[in-house]
Amino acid sequence: MLGRADGEDVARAARAAARAQWDWAARTYEERAAVLRAAGRLFEEHAEEVRGWVVREAGSVPAKAELEARFAAGLCYEAAGLASHPQGLVLPSAQPRWSLARRRPAGVVSVIAPFNFPLILSMRSVAPALALGNAVLLKPDPRTAVCGGVVLARVFEEAGLPAGLLHLLPGGAEAGEAVVAAPEVRVVSFTGSTAAGRKIGEVCGRLLKRAHLELGGNNALIVLPGAEVPKAVSAGAWGSFLHQGQICMTTGRHLVHESLHEEYVAALADKADGLPVGDPASGKVALGPIIDERQLAHVDALVRDTVAAGARLAAGGTHEGLFYRPTVLAEVTPSMPAYAGEVFGPVAPVVPFSTVDEAVELAADSEYGLSLGILGDVGQAMRIADAVPTGLVHINDQTVNDEPVVPFGAWRRRATARGSAARRPTSTRSPRRSG
Repeated sequence: MLGRADGEDVARAARAAARAQWDWAARTYEERAAVLRAAGRLFEEHAEEVRGWVVREAGSVPAKAELEARFAAGLCYEAAGLASHPQGLVLPSAQPRWSLARRRPAGVVSVIAPFNFPLILSMRSVAPALALGNAVLLKPDPRTAVCGGVVLARVFEEAGLPAGLLHLLPGGAEAGEAVVAAPEVRVVSFTGSTAAGRKIGEVCGRLLKRAHLELGGNNALIVLPGAEVPKAVSAGAWGSFLHQGQICMTTGRHLVHESLHEEYVAALADKADGLPVGDPASGKVALGPIIDERQLAHVDALVRDTVAAGARLAAGGTHEGLFYRPTVLAEVTPSMPAYAGEVFGPVAPVVPFSTVDEAVELAADSEYGLSLGILGDVGQAMRIADAVPTGLVHINDQTVNDEPVVPFGAWRRRATARGSAARRPTSTRSPRRSG
Protein backbone atom coordinates (compact mmCIF):
# COMPACT_ATOMS: atom_id res chain seq x y z
CA MET A 1 0.00 0.00 0.00
CA LEU A 2 1.23 3.48 -0.89
CA GLY A 3 0.82 6.42 1.45
CA ARG A 4 -0.50 9.78 0.26
CA ALA A 5 1.65 12.87 0.62
CA ASP A 6 0.27 15.96 2.32
CA GLY A 7 1.57 19.52 2.44
CA GLU A 8 4.03 18.82 5.26
CA ASP A 9 5.49 15.85 3.38
CA VAL A 10 6.02 18.04 0.34
CA ALA A 11 7.64 20.81 2.38
CA ARG A 12 10.13 18.39 3.91
CA ALA A 13 10.89 16.85 0.52
CA ALA A 14 11.42 20.26 -1.08
CA ARG A 15 13.92 21.29 1.60
CA ALA A 16 15.80 18.01 1.28
CA ALA A 17 15.83 18.28 -2.51
CA ALA A 18 17.28 21.79 -2.37
CA ARG A 19 20.08 20.61 -0.08
CA ALA A 20 20.93 17.60 -2.24
CA GLN A 21 20.78 19.51 -5.52
CA TRP A 22 23.89 21.62 -4.88
CA ASP A 23 26.17 18.60 -4.69
CA TRP A 24 24.51 16.92 -7.68
CA ALA A 25 24.96 20.02 -9.84
CA ALA A 26 28.63 20.11 -8.90
CA ARG A 27 29.20 16.52 -10.07
CA THR A 28 30.93 15.96 -13.39
CA TYR A 29 28.76 15.47 -16.43
CA GLU A 30 30.16 11.95 -16.68
CA GLU A 31 28.72 11.03 -13.28
CA ARG A 32 25.28 12.34 -14.09
CA ALA A 33 25.24 10.73 -17.53
CA ALA A 34 26.32 7.39 -16.05
CA VAL A 35 23.27 7.37 -13.75
CA LEU A 36 20.92 8.07 -16.67
CA ARG A 37 22.50 5.35 -18.80
CA ALA A 38 22.25 2.89 -15.93
CA ALA A 39 18.58 3.77 -15.50
CA GLY A 40 17.99 3.09 -19.20
CA ARG A 41 19.61 -0.34 -18.91
CA LEU A 42 17.52 -1.15 -15.84
CA PHE A 43 14.31 -0.33 -17.69
CA GLU A 44 15.37 -2.74 -20.40
CA GLU A 45 16.34 -5.46 -17.94
CA HIS A 46 13.12 -5.16 -15.93
CA ALA A 47 10.83 -4.46 -18.87
CA GLU A 48 8.54 -7.41 -18.14
CA GLU A 49 7.88 -6.29 -14.56
CA VAL A 50 7.37 -2.69 -15.67
CA ARG A 51 4.94 -3.78 -18.40
CA GLY A 52 2.95 -5.74 -15.83
CA TRP A 53 2.42 -2.69 -13.67
CA VAL A 54 1.38 -0.52 -16.62
CA VAL A 55 -1.22 -3.12 -17.60
CA ARG A 56 -2.43 -3.58 -14.03
CA GLU A 57 -2.71 0.08 -13.02
CA ALA A 58 -3.41 1.99 -16.22
CA GLY A 59 -5.56 -0.65 -17.96
CA SER A 60 -3.14 -0.69 -20.90
CA VAL A 61 -3.01 -3.52 -23.42
CA PRO A 62 0.39 -5.29 -23.41
CA ALA A 63 1.61 -3.65 -26.63
CA LYS A 64 1.03 -0.17 -25.20
CA ALA A 65 2.71 -1.19 -21.94
CA GLU A 66 5.68 -2.50 -23.95
CA LEU A 67 5.88 0.87 -25.68
CA GLU A 68 6.03 2.67 -22.34
CA ALA A 69 8.85 0.49 -20.99
CA ARG A 70 10.88 0.82 -24.18
CA PHE A 71 10.22 4.56 -24.45
CA ALA A 72 11.29 5.14 -20.85
CA ALA A 73 14.65 3.54 -21.56
CA GLY A 74 15.04 5.69 -24.67
CA LEU A 75 14.27 8.86 -22.71
CA CYS A 76 17.00 7.98 -20.20
CA TYR A 77 19.55 7.42 -22.95
CA GLU A 78 18.62 10.67 -24.70
CA ALA A 79 18.74 12.61 -21.43
CA ALA A 80 22.20 11.20 -20.66
CA GLY A 81 23.49 13.13 -23.65
CA LEU A 82 22.23 16.39 -22.18
CA ALA A 83 24.76 16.26 -19.39
CA SER A 84 27.63 17.00 -21.80
CA HIS A 85 25.91 19.69 -23.86
CA PRO A 86 27.62 23.10 -24.02
CA GLN A 87 26.82 25.11 -20.93
CA GLY A 88 27.02 28.62 -22.30
CA LEU A 89 28.04 31.12 -24.95
CA VAL A 90 30.80 33.63 -25.58
CA LEU A 91 29.08 36.99 -26.12
CA PRO A 92 30.36 39.94 -28.14
CA SER A 93 31.55 42.91 -26.12
CA ALA A 94 32.46 46.49 -27.03
CA GLN A 95 34.91 46.49 -24.10
CA PRO A 96 38.36 44.84 -23.98
CA ARG A 97 37.10 41.82 -22.03
CA TRP A 98 35.53 38.40 -22.32
CA SER A 99 31.76 38.27 -21.83
CA LEU A 100 30.26 34.87 -21.08
CA ALA A 101 26.72 33.55 -20.60
CA ARG A 102 26.39 30.33 -18.57
CA ARG A 103 23.54 27.90 -18.30
CA ARG A 104 23.00 26.64 -14.78
CA PRO A 105 20.54 24.11 -13.32
CA ALA A 106 17.23 25.60 -12.23
CA GLY A 107 17.39 23.89 -8.84
CA VAL A 108 14.29 21.96 -7.78
CA VAL A 109 11.80 20.90 -10.45
CA SER A 110 8.28 19.67 -9.69
CA VAL A 111 6.81 17.10 -12.09
CA ILE A 112 3.07 16.41 -12.01
CA ALA A 113 2.21 13.46 -14.26
CA PRO A 114 -1.13 12.03 -15.50
CA PHE A 115 -2.59 8.52 -15.56
CA ASN A 116 -2.78 7.77 -19.26
CA PHE A 117 0.93 7.29 -20.13
CA PRO A 118 2.15 7.39 -16.54
CA LEU A 119 5.68 6.12 -17.08
CA ILE A 120 6.51 8.07 -20.23
CA LEU A 121 4.95 11.32 -19.09
CA SER A 122 6.78 11.19 -15.76
CA MET A 123 10.09 10.21 -17.32
CA ARG A 124 9.87 12.84 -20.06
CA SER A 125 10.43 15.53 -17.43
CA VAL A 126 12.27 13.65 -14.69
CA ALA A 127 15.15 12.33 -16.82
CA PRO A 128 16.19 15.65 -18.43
CA ALA A 129 15.86 17.51 -15.14
CA LEU A 130 18.17 15.07 -13.35
CA ALA A 131 20.65 14.96 -16.22
CA LEU A 132 21.04 18.74 -16.11
CA GLY A 133 21.80 18.81 -12.39
CA ASN A 134 18.37 19.45 -10.87
CA ALA A 135 16.49 17.71 -8.07
CA VAL A 136 12.92 16.55 -8.66
CA LEU A 137 9.66 16.37 -6.73
CA LEU A 138 7.50 13.81 -8.58
CA LYS A 139 3.76 13.72 -8.00
CA PRO A 140 2.20 10.96 -10.09
CA ASP A 141 -1.53 10.54 -10.51
CA PRO A 142 -2.66 8.51 -7.47
CA ARG A 143 -4.43 6.06 -9.78
CA THR A 144 -1.10 5.12 -11.37
CA ALA A 145 1.30 5.82 -8.53
CA VAL A 146 3.34 2.65 -9.02
CA CYS A 147 4.02 2.70 -12.76
CA GLY A 148 4.16 6.51 -12.80
CA GLY A 149 6.15 6.90 -9.58
CA VAL A 150 7.46 3.91 -7.65
CA VAL A 151 8.95 2.35 -10.77
CA LEU A 152 10.98 5.50 -11.49
CA ALA A 153 12.10 5.87 -7.89
CA ARG A 154 13.30 2.27 -7.69
CA VAL A 155 15.05 2.37 -11.05
CA PHE A 156 16.97 5.54 -10.21
CA GLU A 157 17.84 4.23 -6.77
CA GLU A 158 19.30 1.09 -8.34
CA ALA A 159 21.03 3.21 -10.99
CA GLY A 160 23.01 5.03 -8.29
CA LEU A 161 21.18 8.34 -8.06
CA PRO A 162 22.28 9.96 -4.77
CA ALA A 163 19.68 10.16 -2.02
CA GLY A 164 17.52 13.26 -1.77
CA LEU A 165 17.38 14.08 -5.48
CA LEU A 166 14.15 12.35 -6.48
CA HIS A 167 11.20 12.53 -4.09
CA LEU A 168 8.07 10.49 -4.78
CA LEU A 169 4.97 12.31 -3.53
CA PRO A 170 1.77 10.52 -4.57
CA GLY A 171 -1.32 12.35 -3.47
CA GLY A 172 -4.30 14.44 -4.38
CA ALA A 173 -5.01 18.15 -4.68
CA GLU A 174 -3.18 19.10 -1.47
CA ALA A 175 0.06 17.49 -2.65
CA GLY A 176 -0.38 19.03 -6.10
CA GLU A 177 -0.82 22.51 -4.71
CA ALA A 178 2.17 22.06 -2.41
CA VAL A 179 4.63 20.90 -5.09
CA VAL A 180 3.72 24.00 -7.11
CA ALA A 181 3.88 26.47 -4.23
CA ALA A 182 6.97 25.18 -2.37
CA PRO A 183 9.48 28.09 -2.28
CA GLU A 184 12.39 25.81 -3.24
CA VAL A 185 10.71 24.87 -6.54
CA ARG A 186 11.79 26.95 -9.53
CA VAL A 187 10.16 25.05 -12.40
CA VAL A 188 6.86 23.14 -12.61
CA SER A 189 6.26 20.59 -15.36
CA PHE A 190 2.60 19.59 -15.61
CA THR A 191 0.84 17.25 -18.02
CA GLY A 192 -2.91 16.95 -17.63
CA SER A 193 -6.22 18.68 -18.07
CA THR A 194 -6.57 22.20 -19.37
CA ALA A 195 -8.56 23.28 -16.31
CA ALA A 196 -5.87 22.12 -13.88
CA GLY A 197 -3.15 23.54 -16.09
CA ARG A 198 -4.74 26.98 -16.05
CA LYS A 199 -4.75 26.99 -12.25
CA ILE A 200 -1.12 25.89 -12.09
CA GLY A 201 -0.12 28.52 -14.64
CA GLU A 202 -1.85 31.22 -12.62
CA VAL A 203 -0.07 30.20 -9.42
CA CYS A 204 3.30 29.99 -11.16
CA GLY A 205 2.77 33.41 -12.69
CA ARG A 206 1.97 34.93 -9.31
CA LEU A 207 5.03 33.25 -7.72
CA LEU A 208 7.29 34.06 -10.69
CA LYS A 209 8.05 30.41 -11.46
CA ARG A 210 8.51 28.82 -14.84
CA ALA A 211 5.62 26.55 -15.85
CA HIS A 212 5.87 23.94 -18.59
CA LEU A 213 2.28 22.94 -19.32
CA GLU A 214 1.16 20.20 -21.70
CA LEU A 215 -2.63 20.22 -21.67
CA GLY A 216 -5.60 18.84 -23.61
CA GLY A 217 -5.93 17.88 -27.24
CA ASN A 218 -8.58 17.33 -29.91
CA ASN A 219 -6.54 16.35 -32.91
CA ALA A 220 -7.66 16.17 -36.52
CA LEU A 221 -6.94 13.45 -39.08
CA ILE A 222 -7.43 14.68 -42.65
CA VAL A 223 -8.16 12.02 -45.28
CA LEU A 224 -7.50 13.58 -48.68
CA PRO A 225 -9.13 12.56 -51.97
CA GLY A 226 -7.29 9.61 -53.48
CA ALA A 227 -6.22 8.15 -50.14
CA GLU A 228 -6.47 4.36 -49.85
CA VAL A 229 -9.49 3.81 -47.62
CA PRO A 230 -8.39 0.51 -45.99
CA LYS A 231 -5.08 2.04 -44.93
CA ALA A 232 -6.76 5.27 -43.87
CA VAL A 233 -9.24 3.35 -41.73
CA SER A 234 -6.41 1.37 -40.13
CA ALA A 235 -4.66 4.60 -39.23
CA GLY A 236 -7.87 6.26 -38.03
CA ALA A 237 -8.82 3.32 -35.81
CA TRP A 238 -5.37 3.28 -34.22
CA GLY A 239 -5.48 7.03 -33.66
CA SER A 240 -8.91 7.01 -31.99
CA PHE A 241 -8.97 3.71 -30.12
CA LEU A 242 -5.42 3.16 -28.84
CA HIS A 243 -5.51 3.00 -25.02
CA GLN A 244 -9.26 3.61 -25.14
CA GLY A 245 -8.68 7.05 -26.62
CA GLN A 246 -7.17 8.29 -23.35
CA ILE A 247 -4.23 10.08 -24.99
CA CYS A 248 -3.69 13.78 -25.57
CA MET A 249 -2.64 12.94 -29.16
CA THR A 250 -5.74 10.82 -29.86
CA THR A 251 -7.50 11.38 -33.20
CA GLY A 252 -10.59 13.25 -32.05
CA ARG A 253 -11.82 14.54 -35.42
CA HIS A 254 -11.84 12.53 -38.67
CA LEU A 255 -12.08 14.96 -41.60
CA VAL A 256 -12.75 12.87 -44.71
CA HIS A 257 -13.16 14.04 -48.29
CA GLU A 258 -16.74 13.66 -49.46
CA SER A 259 -15.72 11.25 -52.24
CA LEU A 260 -14.50 8.77 -49.57
CA HIS A 261 -16.77 9.68 -46.68
CA GLU A 262 -19.45 6.97 -46.84
CA GLU A 263 -16.94 4.21 -47.57
CA TYR A 264 -14.71 5.44 -44.74
CA VAL A 265 -17.53 5.55 -42.17
CA ALA A 266 -18.72 2.06 -43.08
CA ALA A 267 -15.23 0.58 -42.98
CA LEU A 268 -14.31 2.32 -39.72
CA ALA A 269 -17.55 1.11 -38.12
CA ASP A 270 -16.79 -2.46 -39.24
CA LYS A 271 -13.30 -2.12 -37.80
CA ALA A 272 -14.67 -0.83 -34.50
CA ASP A 273 -17.24 -3.62 -34.25
CA GLY A 274 -14.49 -6.20 -34.71
CA LEU A 275 -12.15 -4.92 -31.99
CA PRO A 276 -12.25 -7.03 -28.81
CA VAL A 277 -12.65 -5.17 -25.52
CA GLY A 278 -11.86 -6.64 -22.11
CA ASP A 279 -9.18 -7.46 -19.54
CA PRO A 280 -5.87 -6.26 -21.02
CA ALA A 281 -3.91 -8.74 -18.91
CA SER A 282 -5.35 -11.52 -21.07
CA GLY A 283 -3.35 -10.26 -24.04
CA LYS A 284 -6.32 -11.00 -26.30
CA VAL A 285 -8.02 -7.59 -26.49
CA ALA A 286 -7.46 -4.35 -28.38
CA LEU A 287 -9.03 -2.08 -25.76
CA GLY A 288 -8.99 -2.24 -21.98
CA PRO A 289 -11.04 -0.29 -19.42
CA ILE A 290 -11.64 3.42 -19.06
CA ILE A 291 -9.59 4.62 -16.08
CA ASP A 292 -12.55 5.10 -13.68
CA GLU A 293 -16.31 5.63 -13.38
CA ARG A 294 -16.06 9.40 -13.56
CA GLN A 295 -14.27 9.34 -16.90
CA LEU A 296 -16.63 6.68 -18.22
CA ALA A 297 -19.61 8.89 -17.38
CA HIS A 298 -17.96 11.82 -19.18
CA VAL A 299 -17.37 9.78 -22.35
CA ASP A 300 -20.84 8.26 -22.33
CA ALA A 301 -22.54 11.63 -21.79
CA LEU A 302 -20.67 13.22 -24.71
CA VAL A 303 -21.67 10.37 -27.04
CA ARG A 304 -25.31 10.45 -25.92
CA ASP A 305 -25.51 14.23 -26.22
CA THR A 306 -23.97 14.12 -29.71
CA VAL A 307 -26.45 11.51 -30.89
CA ALA A 308 -29.27 13.56 -29.37
CA ALA A 309 -27.99 16.54 -31.35
CA GLY A 310 -28.47 14.64 -34.61
CA ALA A 311 -25.37 12.47 -35.14
CA ARG A 312 -25.71 8.85 -36.27
CA LEU A 313 -24.25 6.12 -34.10
CA ALA A 314 -22.44 3.94 -36.66
CA ALA A 315 -20.73 1.69 -34.11
CA GLY A 316 -20.32 1.30 -30.36
CA GLY A 317 -21.88 3.65 -27.85
CA THR A 318 -22.33 0.92 -25.23
CA HIS A 319 -20.33 -0.35 -22.29
CA GLU A 320 -20.15 -3.12 -19.70
CA GLY A 321 -18.66 -1.78 -16.52
CA LEU A 322 -15.62 0.30 -17.43
CA PHE A 323 -15.26 -1.38 -20.82
CA TYR A 324 -16.54 1.08 -23.43
CA ARG A 325 -16.99 -0.13 -26.99
CA PRO A 326 -15.02 1.71 -29.71
CA THR A 327 -17.50 4.19 -31.13
CA VAL A 328 -17.96 5.78 -34.55
CA LEU A 329 -20.20 8.82 -35.00
CA ALA A 330 -21.36 9.90 -38.47
CA GLU A 331 -23.34 12.91 -39.69
CA VAL A 332 -21.48 15.00 -37.14
CA THR A 333 -21.29 18.79 -37.28
CA PRO A 334 -18.57 20.94 -35.68
CA SER A 335 -20.95 22.25 -33.04
CA MET A 336 -21.70 18.82 -31.57
CA PRO A 337 -20.21 17.94 -28.15
CA ALA A 338 -18.08 14.94 -29.16
CA TYR A 339 -16.52 16.93 -32.01
CA ALA A 340 -15.90 20.26 -30.33
CA GLY A 341 -14.45 19.06 -27.00
CA GLU A 342 -11.85 16.60 -25.76
CA VAL A 343 -13.57 13.24 -25.21
CA PHE A 344 -10.63 11.23 -23.79
CA GLY A 345 -12.39 8.02 -24.76
CA PRO A 346 -12.58 5.63 -27.76
CA VAL A 347 -14.81 7.84 -29.93
CA ALA A 348 -14.31 8.72 -33.61
CA PRO A 349 -16.50 11.56 -34.95
CA VAL A 350 -16.40 11.73 -38.77
CA VAL A 351 -17.08 14.91 -40.77
CA PRO A 352 -16.94 15.25 -44.58
CA PHE A 353 -15.30 18.10 -46.46
CA SER A 354 -15.52 19.12 -50.11
CA THR A 355 -12.33 21.15 -50.71
CA VAL A 356 -8.84 21.24 -49.26
CA ASP A 357 -9.46 24.80 -48.09
CA GLU A 358 -12.46 23.56 -46.13
CA ALA A 359 -10.37 20.80 -44.58
CA VAL A 360 -7.76 23.33 -43.49
CA GLU A 361 -10.46 25.56 -42.02
CA LEU A 362 -12.01 22.65 -40.10
CA ALA A 363 -8.67 21.42 -38.80
CA ALA A 364 -7.61 24.90 -37.71
CA ASP A 365 -10.96 25.82 -36.16
CA SER A 366 -10.09 24.61 -32.67
CA GLU A 367 -8.44 26.01 -29.58
CA TYR A 368 -6.41 22.78 -29.48
CA GLY A 369 -3.17 22.64 -31.44
CA LEU A 370 -1.19 19.55 -30.49
CA SER A 371 -1.09 16.95 -33.28
CA LEU A 372 -2.32 16.63 -36.87
CA GLY A 373 -2.40 13.64 -39.21
CA ILE A 374 -2.77 13.95 -42.99
CA LEU A 375 -3.33 10.94 -45.25
CA GLY A 376 -2.86 11.27 -49.00
CA ASP A 377 -0.62 13.05 -51.49
CA VAL A 378 2.57 14.15 -49.72
CA GLY A 379 2.96 17.43 -51.62
CA GLN A 380 -0.57 18.51 -50.85
CA ALA A 381 -0.17 17.34 -47.26
CA MET A 382 2.95 19.47 -46.80
CA ARG A 383 1.03 22.55 -47.88
CA ILE A 384 -1.77 21.72 -45.45
CA ALA A 385 0.77 21.18 -42.68
CA ASP A 386 2.04 24.73 -43.14
CA ALA A 387 -1.49 26.13 -43.00
CA VAL A 388 -2.74 24.47 -39.79
CA PRO A 389 -1.33 25.75 -36.46
CA THR A 390 -0.22 22.62 -34.63
CA GLY A 391 2.77 21.37 -32.69
CA LEU A 392 3.27 18.07 -34.50
CA VAL A 393 2.36 16.94 -38.00
CA HIS A 394 2.31 13.32 -39.19
CA ILE A 395 2.02 12.81 -42.93
CA ASN A 396 0.59 9.45 -43.99
CA ASP A 397 0.29 8.49 -40.36
CA GLN A 398 -2.24 9.02 -37.62
CA THR A 399 -1.95 11.55 -34.82
CA VAL A 400 -0.54 9.35 -32.04
CA ASN A 401 3.17 9.14 -32.68
CA ASP A 402 6.24 10.21 -30.78
CA GLU A 403 9.90 9.33 -30.21
CA PRO A 404 12.41 10.32 -27.52
CA VAL A 405 14.34 12.45 -30.05
CA VAL A 406 11.28 14.31 -31.37
CA PRO A 407 10.14 17.71 -30.01
CA PHE A 408 6.78 17.51 -28.31
CA GLY A 409 4.37 20.34 -27.68
CA ALA A 410 1.38 22.31 -28.81
CA TRP A 411 0.40 25.67 -30.23
CA ARG A 412 -2.38 27.96 -29.13
CA ARG A 413 -3.75 27.53 -25.61
CA ARG A 414 -2.76 23.93 -24.96
CA ALA A 415 0.87 24.29 -23.98
CA THR A 416 3.30 26.90 -22.70
CA ALA A 417 6.43 25.17 -23.99
CA ARG A 418 7.20 22.96 -26.96
CA GLY A 419 9.76 20.23 -26.60
CA SER A 420 11.30 19.35 -23.26
CA ALA A 421 14.59 20.10 -21.58
CA ALA A 422 16.01 17.48 -23.92
CA ARG A 423 14.76 18.86 -27.20
CA ARG A 424 14.28 22.07 -29.14
CA PRO A 425 10.78 22.83 -30.39
CA THR A 426 9.91 22.24 -34.01
CA SER A 427 7.18 20.60 -36.02
CA THR A 428 7.72 17.05 -37.19
CA ARG A 429 6.63 15.67 -40.50
CA SER A 430 6.82 11.91 -40.70
CA PRO A 431 6.23 10.43 -44.16
CA ARG A 432 5.11 6.95 -43.10
CA ARG A 433 2.53 4.57 -44.41
CA SER A 434 -0.90 4.71 -42.86
CA GLY A 435 -1.46 0.95 -42.73
